[in-house]
Amino acid sequence: MKHLIGINDFTIEELAELIKVGQDISLHPQNYLDKMRGKVMATLFFEPSTRTKFSFETAMLRLGGQIIGLSEVKNSSVAKGESLKDTVQTVACYTDLIVMRHPMEGAPQLATEILDVPLINAGDGGHQHPTQTLTDLLTIYKEKGRLDNLNIALVGDLKYGRTVHSLVEAITKYDNNTFFFVSPKELEMPEYVKNGIKGGCFFESRSLEEVLPQVDIVYMTRIQKERFDDLETYERLKNVYILDEEKMKLAKEDTIIMHPLPRVNEITEGVDKDKRAKYFDQAKNGMYIRMALIMKLIEEAEKDPSRPTKPEYSTIYTTCPNPKCISNHEYVERVEFHEKTAEDHAYSCEYCDRVITI
Repeated sequence: MKHLIGINDFTIEELAELIKVGQDISLHPQNYLDKMRGKVMATLFFEPSTRTKFSFETAMLRLGGQIIGLSEVKNSSVAKGESLKDTVQTVACYTDLIVMRHPMEGAPQLATEILDVPLINAGDGGHQHPTQTLTDLLTIYKEKGRLDNLNIALVGDLKYGRTVHSLVEAITKYDNNTFFFVSPKELEMPEYVKNGIKGGCFFESRSLEEVLPQVDIVYMTRIQKERFDDLETYERLKNVYILDEEKMKLAKEDTIIMHPLPRVNEITEGVDKDKRAKYFDQAKNGMYIRMALIMKLIEEAEKDPSRPTKPEYSTIYTTCPNPKCISNHEYVERVEFHEKTAEDHAYSCEYCDRVITI
């Protein structure tokens, strides 16, 4: 039985198969109408969502399955103080698959420790959003015909933007890709993401105009108000990068513009008319790739219902310094920190990937 917590849970071969199936679904949706008939999927969304939640629910319905869901914490036993583990273990009694979004980083990883049905991480705080990454990979492949030899600009909130964290992790699996990280100082890409880039091929910039002529893909992101403790900082940064029709003149003819949505002011509506704008196609691709993912996880769980075994790590045990880590909000017996680089004595939290050195 397999879960999807982060994009690295899938090999490059598994990613290729998912993209292949997602593309086939987009071309021949009628062939998949009854694939999940009789199956039930639970959507546990402890944070607001429009696209991701609707995309998953529509995906299951188009496969012939059924849905139960939670969209507001106040309407559940969580409001009464029920633990996350008890919530997911109860819901697993009724379903074949759980899709969960949670504000605490590492919450899906914690949930899998007691689950006997597959779980998909639909976003955990500012940490990971692997199904958005699958959506992005399908979109890039459909538009560019490849996932290698690309120049990719990631723009905006790179510190809290879980979509860009997951996308970098995925794209670095492929050869000869170069990243251009465009952000204000306060929202730079975290070190643990940069450290994971194969070959270290990335550049950092404060200027969108500077990188636009050089890239094949522009991936815009929203400055996320809900991630800021200091609203004054948010107000200062919220409109720092705005892609408009004038700036689009700097981009190449075959550059594509992507955005995980929702947008606020970072892409003007005038850009929507540009043939290079692919963000609404991207949203539709999300449904197709999630259909492929649902089928894969449920079918694999039926073949082998045993829980995944933990890999062997060089490990230390300590508390996590990240205040948004699930281990600081739910009871855990101990927190494992797995060795990342022996020469630097660096270890990362098993739940939120926060790196510490000892």
